[in-house]
Amino acid sequence: MIGKTAPSGNVIETDEDFARELLETEKVAVVFGAAFGLSPAFRVSYATSDAALEEALKRIQRFCEALR
Repeated sequence: MIGKTAPSGNVIETDEDFARELLETEKVAVVFGAAFGLSPAFRVSYATSDAALEEALKRIQRFCEALR
């Protein structure tokens, strides 16, 4: 996803950019991997209901499919 352009028109240059764009576009919060020394990745908390996780994953997929 690094190097792709988000729906906002911003180029995703880091995992932090990815997390920010995902939050702004799809209202899904993730933690960028650099915070844990794992760039370029992101972390998802799964301490919620299955339904909430399924919805978050659908939104992440939709966001990724919209990248150009």
